[in-house]
Amino acid sequence: MHNTKCNVLIVGFGPTGSVLANLLSKYNITIHILEKENEIYNLPRAVHFDDEIMRTFKSIGIFKKFLKKTIINKGTKFVDEYDNLILDWPRPKKITENGFYPSYRFHQPDLEKILRKNLIKNKKVKISYNSELLEMSEKGDFISAKYLDKVSNSFQIINADYVVGCDGANSLVKEYISEEVIDFGFQEKWAVIDLIMKQNKNNLPDRTIQYCSKKTPATYCRNVGRRRRWEFSLDKNSVDKEILNDDKIWHFLSKWITPEDATIERKTIYTFKSLIAKKWRKGRVFIAGDAAHLSPPFMGQGMCSGIRDVSNLFWKIAYCCNFGHKDNLLKTYESERLENVKEYIITTINMGKLLNSIGDTNVSNTVKEEKDGSKKMTSIKPPLGPGLGDNKDKLRGKIFPYLNLQSSNESNFDKLFETELVLLSKQNVDNKKIKHINVNKYKEVMKVFNKLNVSALILRPDRFILSSLNDNSEINDFIEKSTLQFGCKLWN
Repeated sequence: MHNTKCNVLIVGFGPTGSVLANLLSKYNITIHILEKENEIYNLPRAVHFDDEIMRTFKSIGIFKKFLKKTIINKGTKFVDEYDNLILDWPRPKKITENGFYPSYRFHQPDLEKILRKNLIKNKKVKISYNSELLEMSEKGDFISAKYLDKVSNSFQIINADYVVGCDGANSLVKEYISEEVIDFGFQEKWAVIDLIMKQNKNNLPDRTIQYCSKKTPATYCRNVGRRRRWEFSLDKNSVDKEILNDDKIWHFLSKWITPEDATIERKTIYTFKSLIAKKWRKGRVFIAGDAAHLSPPFMGQGMCSGIRDVSNLFWKIAYCCNFGHKDNLLKTYESERLENVKEYIITTINMGKLLNSIGDTNVSNTVKEEKDGSKKMTSIKPPLGPGLGDNKDKLRGKIFPYLNLQSSNESNFDKLFETELVLLSKQNVDNKKIKHINVNKYKEVMKVFNKLNVSALILRPDRFILSSLNDNSEINDFIEKSTLQFGCKLWN
């Protein structure tokens, strides 16, 4: 049995695990990834992400390559059984505060290939395919993980400073932490049918349509290229094999298309659930993505939530790898993420109730009635839950906007704080504890400062505001109070 060491062991190499590996690869730390499969699953699964996630993709250097594989999503319409509009959720082709369009469609295998290719040249990253985690044990200041190398049929040991389980709904890492969950009660069986059009069919909608019905709620998705997806609700007692019979599928789809129009690429049945793990961490072991939470797909936020998880976690783990274990810092991962993902799940459940024609159009507090009586929704943007920073600070936990810089060596401001905390202020500061940027150098940042009416901000590597100062208080006191959970060093 061979023993190896690493700073961070990632279990699972889907989008959540591979984004985490890309984020951690910015630091001088060693990463080992265990993936039980030998190759990417080459059929559609996740099909949507938003502006916040595209900003993360930009930060890890895959934006240009991946953009070519995406289309802009125009939004979602909820209609009744007579195709009358009930609720409109438009996604205008307008750049958001995150620097990108609000909503995109993609093909998951395209994303996974680009994410994995981006790691190939990094000598600090080791990827073990056909490798299945079997058990873990805590050994004081590290975790010992035993796995099966299915190629050599041998057992191996990895000793890691930290372990992150991105291993899906049936996560072994989650079992190690705790199997207790918060169940929000939404559980439904749905068929998911992915098709490839033989030719462009212009009378199909160019956006997502949610067909609300007490009898058979359904969803249509306009995906990349000629790919289209239909989903429809099933009776609890339905027999899977009968439902997935091609004749049954084409009968359901006959309202829109026929076998002459498209070929079935994938057909499967999911049980949509609404769960959040009660514990996301045990010592040096964490869970993220589907291992930590499950949501129905009606908002397209499943994969997005997993990437938000690792965007919150990566820099906290990297800090501990470089400067020593900080329990007060790491415990904020769960508290900050849980409330955020909870709001997405509850909103999604409300959409599910509307789809089933048993709920009303007020699926979130962002639904407004237009002058003509129609209902229109804007996207929710939940803040971070309690954790780092002072909850009384009104800017704490809010996103700092993406800024293109015109007069700088860097093309965008994110580049200046992608791996460490940074203090922004209008004055020069003599403090070796934290990286400092005088914002008078950047007119784009000064506009933000004036709008927010602040004299200083501390920003996190995940682009959230840690703390703000709007008066002439002593700047060094502000730094000390804002960074108590980090200890004596802040990368600098």
